[in-house]
Amino acid sequence: MKTVFTIFSVLVFTVISPANGCPPSDRAALLAFKAALHEPYLGIFNSWTGTDCCHNWYGVSCDPQSHRVADINLRGESEDPIFERAHRTGFMTGFISPEICKLTRLSSLTIADWKGITGEIPKCITSLPFLRILDLIGNKLSGEIPADIGRLKRLTVLNVADNQLSGRIPSSFTSLSNLMHLDLRNNKISGPIPSKAGDLSMLSRALLSGNMISGPIPVSICRIYRLADLDLSMNKMSGVIPPCLGKMAVLATLNLDCNMLMGTIPTTLLTSAIGNLNLSRNALEGNIPDVFGLTSYFTVIDLSHNKLRGPIPRSLSAASYIGHLDLSYNHLCGRIPAGAPFDHLEASSFMYNDCLCGKPLRAC
Repeated sequence: MKTVFTIFSVLVFTVISPANGCPPSDRAALLAFKAALHEPYLGIFNSWTGTDCCHNWYGVSCDPQSHRVADINLRGESEDPIFERAHRTGFMTGFISPEICKLTRLSSLTIADWKGITGEIPKCITSLPFLRILDLIGNKLSGEIPADIGRLKRLTVLNVADNQLSGRIPSSFTSLSNLMHLDLRNNKISGPIPSKAGDLSMLSRALLSGNMISGPIPVSICRIYRLADLDLSMNKMSGVIPPCLGKMAVLATLNLDCNMLMGTIPTTLLTSAIGNLNLSRNALEGNIPDVFGLTSYFTVIDLSHNKLRGPIPRSLSAASYIGHLDLSYNHLCGRIPAGAPFDHLEASSFMYNDCLCGKPLRAC
């Protein structure tokens, strides 16, 4: 009788245990993912042992009800004790295995700042219906952003900055209706920004600097009501600056430096809520609009390295605050106004113009 009871107990434990831990299929997918990577210094995968991947597997979290793997959070730069003990940041080689796509309840995938992970973003990533965060910053990923990325209807964060991605921004991008944070900085992405970018109605940050993106700034961007930070610097953008950018309700930072933009500076940009404005190193011409006033509050205005002419606007003296102002390398002429903010600016802010004079330059 005792033997029968023991066998019964083992059978019950065998049946019940998987329900309380991660399914064998999720465990197998994680181990296949691990097998494609090599992490030689920290031993972050040493804890990936045993049958229950929901319990004490470094960087793995599971849904408490379904016990399916929900989050993978592996960062190569962290304040976790495992990094402090090693006195170094992380380094990992290998590639992201498509087996990761078998984790069909995955909500967050972070494989960030490992510096040596190569290969492409698995195309099957777009088949994960619950994915909300995809953070692959700081690796050596190549290839293109998956063409059907727009299938990820729940995605709120897409960060693939500091990699070696190429190709165009897929047109399906504009279907990411819940996207809030977009970071494509420092890759090799080319081609235009999709004309329907304005459909990204939830977007608050769009960071696309350091690529080879060309073409005009889509006017539809002005429809993104929540957009607070737009960085298109260090690309090959051309055409004029859409005046409607200055009418956006919460846009606070606008970086368009190091492009091939032309035309005049829209008056709206200088009378808007923008407080950090960098238009340097373009081909902007004409006069600087004389429209500053008490509502003007800028931590940074950088208009250097353009083709601007005429005098420095006297209304700048009426601004409530100008932190950093750079008007160098233009064709400005005339007397530099006296008083704030000019009394705290250095000569480098005005150098290499046609005929500016007065403090802090030579006397007129």
